[in-house]
Amino acid sequence: MSSACPDRRLVALGLLVLVVATPALAGPAELRVCADPNNLPYSNERGEGFENRLADMLARELGARVRYTWWAPRRGFIRNTLAARACDVVLGLPEGFERARLTRPYYASTYVFAWRRADGPAVRSLDDPALRRVRVGVHLIGSHDDSTPPAHALARRGIVDNVRGYPIHGDSTVPDPAARILGALAAGEIDVAVTWGPLAGYFAPRQAIPIDLAPVTPALDPPGLRFVFAMAAGVRKDDVALAERLDAALAARRTDIEALLDAYGVPRVEQGR
Repeated sequence: MSSACPDRRLVALGLLVLVVATPALAGPAELRVCADPNNLPYSNERGEGFENRLADMLARELGARVRYTWWAPRRGFIRNTLAARACDVVLGLPEGFERARLTRPYYASTYVFAWRRADGPAVRSLDDPALRRVRVGVHLIGSHDDSTPPAHALARRGIVDNVRGYPIHGDSTVPDPAARILGALAAGEIDVAVTWGPLAGYFAPRQAIPIDLAPVTPALDPPGLRFVFAMAAGVRKDDVALAERLDAALAARRTDIEALLDAYGVPRVEQGR
């Protein structure tokens, strides 16, 4: 997976998968959802994530009911779900993802810097000299080639020794392991976190102390490392009809989706940036 994909969400990890039953099936249509059971703010088994709520919206719009299949995000996620026809739709794919036919994006977000309001450096640029002297936390997926954009951008600048990595997957036996990086920031283990905006926007207000956020700049770090991503739903490439149905449903619920993202603190940027 390209290093330009956002953590956990954009390496086909922690992505919500919607499966729409074929019209030939008897009885009410189902929107069968394959989702990570432990990955707020996106989804969990209690239906508390914004993609759980989006699944409900789309199901109502399509005249279907939701039924979940839980799938922990790991390598091979797309191969074992969408490509294997175990499911038909994936929510939260980045625009340009080549292994699926995508709907029009329904939001765009950005990586952000996060710091403690009381004593953290208010970093807003990857070129801020403070990043060379403070403890910086980033998400790591596994091998170096799968590192997240912040890890690559800092390494390009020679900022390595003061960087601490936090696994995206983490310990699946604890709630929301990807949120560990925000807990570490609040606890003083690190001074700045650089992480995907929807995760930070949801968990920063839930820390015991105030945490401030700012979008990472530059949004495009030459020679092509991206920090802003437009997010879409994806279906198999030959499933034109389903993509069109989802586009229509997403457009019909545009106002509701914006309100939903606001409620979960998802930072957004203008699409096409």
